[in-house]
Amino acid sequence: MKKSWLIIGGILLFILILFFWWNSTRNALITKEENIKAQLGQLNNVYQQRLDLIPNLVATVQGSAAAERQTLDEVIGARAKATGITLTPEALKDPAAFANFQKLQDNVSSAISRLLVTVEKYPDLKSQANFSTLMSQIEGQESRVRIERNRYNENVNDFNRSIRVFPASIIAGMSGFTPYQYFQAAVGAENAPKVSFPGTEPNPSGGTPEAPAPTPQKGPARPK
Repeated sequence: MKKSWLIIGGILLFILILFFWWNSTRNALITKEENIKAQLGQLNNVYQQRLDLIPNLVATVQGSAAAERQTLDEVIGARAKATGITLTPEALKDPAAFANFQKLQDNVSSAISRLLVTVEKYPDLKSQANFSTLMSQIEGQESRVRIERNRYNENVNDFNRSIRVFPASIIAGMSGFTPYQYFQAAVGAENAPKVSFPGTEPNPSGGTPEAPAPTPQKGPARPK
């Protein structure tokens, strides 16, 4: 009889340990998932702050560098497409929606970079205090975007590894935990934007334009 009670007690103890382990592991995964969602909120906030700065930047450049219409239109267009597109927790697991959001935001970064390069042609604009302040704010927001994206990727990496490692993978599978998407570096992000000014465009053959040959000058007529 004692032996039977010992067996029953051992089984109950095992079930109790399994129950606490299950709850502990599941709660840890929930905490990691909530960290991703919290970081997502911070990232969306930083993206929105950057979008809010763009109209003032465009207005400042527009007043002093009206010739840069195409570059300004690119910035305005990129902002218009990105405005109102918020990355939701559901989209974090949808590769297509996630890739579309990243593409829109990367287009904003690229357009801003091209605009800041073109204003190098306008010393008077660069010397304006309000433009310098805006440029510093934009550059600061770009830096914050990179930092927050890196933090998001770190949280996702921690969570994705956790749901794949045995035995937590069993609990993850039975509880419906699935991987999140990562932010990827934009294609060409390692290259500085290039701007061609009139007269410096390359030839179709790949070389730089050659200077026109000087027109021969006629000297004074020699006496016969």
